[in-house]
Amino acid sequence: MITFPDPELANDDGLLAAGGNLEPETLLAAYSKGIFPWYAEGDPVLWWAPDPRMVLFPAEFHCSRRLARRLRQYRLSWDEAFADVIGWCAGIVRKGETGTWILPEMIGAYQQLHALGHAHSVEVWQGNELVGGLYGVLLHGVFFAESMFSRTTDGSKMALAHLISMADQHGWVMVDCQFHTDHLASLGAREISRRDFMQLIGS
Repeated sequence: MITFPDPELANDDGLLAAGGNLEPETLLAAYSKGIFPWYAEGDPVLWWAPDPRMVLFPAEFHCSRRLARRLRQYRLSWDEAFADVIGWCAGIVRKGETGTWILPEMIGAYQQLHALGHAHSVEVWQGNELVGGLYGVLLHGVFFAESMFSRTTDGSKMALAHLISMADQHGWVMVDCQFHTDHLASLGAREISRRDFMQLIGS
């Protein structure tokens, strides 16, 4: 199994290490230390541990009245269509990027984690059509969210709302959102120090 450097050694952008593989034991070792992979095609696997860290505590989730109304109009599920969710997420090009970071080897790696019971998805359905969702890794009461997508108004917000409902139900500590975005901040996510994050995940 790969041994990762101390996350406190990451550079100012949060980059900690390069190289290695995406085998399940490697990914689980990374997540247990608050480290995640994120890289572009042609690069080695890059491992990140940013400071500060964007997180969402279940009690701080902001569900607007409009979102609450929309939630009653759609069906939400857990782990019904993991492959479809990650496929839709892979089709999303982030602002300022020319391609997806969810490469075929990434998809295969997280599908393996899903088969082993560590990676999970949330789905938003309009009839039989998948219109929103997210996926990530659940480990030691922390959901490490990786990506989300939306094909309808508030699709990703509804997926996150359902994830928070699961967190409340099972007593999870928090949802890791990795980096700051205004979208996540509007839903109650906030930045904490890497040191505090590491303490919360027990690393």
